[in-house]
Amino acid sequence: MSHEPLILDLSSDLAPVRRRNMLREGGLVLALAAAELALFQAMGVMRPDMDHMTGSPFLIWRVGSLGILAVIACVLALRSFAPTARPRKGLMLACAVAILAIVGGAFVTPDGMGERALLDRIDPARGVMCAVSIFVLSLPVALLLGALMRRAAPTQPRLSALASGIAAGACGAFVFAFCCPFNDPLYVVVWYTAGCAAVAAAARWGLPRRFRL
Repeated sequence: MSHEPLILDLSSDLAPVRRRNMLREGGLVLALAAAELALFQAMGVMRPDMDHMTGSPFLIWRVGSLGILAVIACVLALRSFAPTARPRKGLMLACAVAILAIVGGAFVTPDGMGERALLDRIDPARGVMCAVSIFVLSLPVALLLGALMRRAAPTQPRLSALASGIAAGACGAFVFAFCCPFNDPLYVVVWYTAGCAAVAAAARWGLPRRFRL
């Protein structure tokens, strides 16, 4: 007995699937991050001394390293949605970039900052608020990447979800870097890492659940 009638019957109601376009998807992520940054500027929560700090090595390190990490992580996340992708290598690359950024912070510590007590440098009370702010700013990007992941066909959704979480966390931290008033690289490393890690963990736990039958 031929199975062709059954196959035709099952496929007759299927709608055509739009082909993925990574440039379009990347543009959506970029537009969302830019909208968050513009909203922050319109709300007047940017650093009041931004003009004075623009050329400082610390701010260049913070904004530059987070921007580079966000771009690389977003590209790796979007690429991981393809059926033939191998997300593990991309995750290792993102971790390597993050480690290099952390090491670079040791060379931009302002004079006298390293002589302060550890608790004064990391300021836990305000640091927790920074980490929470990064988490909240990362959620829109995480949801967008989750929607793009849902429309694609990742063969390793758990790793793709983790890559999406890292990308969203990096985007949220990049936006927050323009309004964070703290100039200590140690503070940035501790609390920005905590915020990004929380986003990555939430994405790794939540996004793959949408692929279960």
